[in-house]
Amino acid sequence: MAHVFDFKAAREYDNWHQNPSNRFIADLQDELMLRLLEPARRERVLDIGCGTGRHLLMFLEMGLDVTGLDASPYMLEIAKKRLGHRVELHRCEAEDLPFEDNSFNIATLITTLEFVDDPEKALQEACRVAKDRVFLGVLNRYAIKGIERRLKGIFSESIYNRARFFSVWELRRNVRQIVGKTPLRWGTVHHLPACLRKYTRYIERCTLIQKWPFGSFIGMAVTLSPRYQTTNIPIEYVRRPRGAVPGLMRTGDWRMRNESNDQ
Repeated sequence: MAHVFDFKAAREYDNWHQNPSNRFIADLQDELMLRLLEPARRERVLDIGCGTGRHLLMFLEMGLDVTGLDASPYMLEIAKKRLGHRVELHRCEAEDLPFEDNSFNIATLITTLEFVDDPEKALQEACRVAKDRVFLGVLNRYAIKGIERRLKGIFSESIYNRARFFSVWELRRNVRQIVGKTPLRWGTVHHLPACLRKYTRYIERCTLIQKWPFGSFIGMAVTLSPRYQTTNIPIEYVRRPRGAVPGLMRTGDWRMRNESNDQ
């Protein structure tokens, strides 16, 4: 079973995003996601691992039809208080989604793959329920910040002790194995220390810099190919006897004709 955040972790997660000093990093991540994903009004979006609902609220304000799910009841409790009945919320695992194929235009996994038991299965499920695009937002194992987080987890208790970090190359390989060579776009943000944001805000937003694969947050948008469910239809082949009247092709016709000849 994937790691389920308790009430304390859910509050810490929500407080981190509410802290003004962290807004610069969160805004960089959101801007990258929207640039790569290009969501349109009224598209149906499933946020897998929606947490406390921050991205649900953002999508809702953009005019999207939003559904969220998370494995943590504490995360969902905060999300429900924030959003009320404006969105549909579900408690379930990312590896087993309770939706039909192609139910949504877009599926997002934003800092979710890091905490599931089977990232490949979670990615498969996201590609199954989405018919147009999937967005993946993950922590970069080769970023300076990613290395710092892992080292910190060695010496003290941290949520990053349970996290799995990714690279651009690993993420792209996993996507290709599941959906083939479909179009994808990626970028990374938060290359420099956040304390220098006064001087680096324009550098961090440069698309050329975002193609450098070592920012602490990787964003990847995958364009899906149309998929159709098919059903095999049994076909009964009947060989026409010699001398049969052309046009009598159905099995029943041949039986009726043979019976009349016998009489």
